[in-house]
Amino acid sequence: MPSVVYASYADRVKAFVTDMFMIYVPILYLMAYVVMDGKDAFQSSELAPFVAVALYGLIYATLLWKFGQTPGKKAYTIKVVDYKTHQNISFLRAVFRFIAFLFSATTLLGLLVPLYTKEKRSLHDFLASTVVVTVKS
Repeated sequence: MPSVVYASYADRVKAFVTDMFMIYVPILYLMAYVVMDGKDAFQSSELAPFVAVALYGLIYATLLWKFGQTPGKKAYTIKVVDYKTHQNISFLRAVFRFIAFLFSATTLLGLLVPLYTKEKRSLHDFLASTVVVTVKS
């Protein structure tokens, strides 16, 4: 098996921020100003934030399933793969990983785990049996 270079924590954070601006912010804008009557209507809705996160999760999972990368991960040449085979993950596992990420982010503890593991895996990576690797150019 070829040598694997695990993605740095900094690259993972930068990829996440990039994805938020490239995928999630446009979803929020469309939801608030195209689907609804503006930000006040969006903020007062109980369903709209859930729908926005669900849409983001579906887009995110689809990109991981098809390419192993989101726009942010592609920008920083990193990829999410199966922990053992280093192949792309299934759509259902990508959805599960996203849901596990929401849990990890809520607890914050799950996001600090990569600072203490050799493979730099987060809690959601352990739960979904994935790892984030650097893609060779």
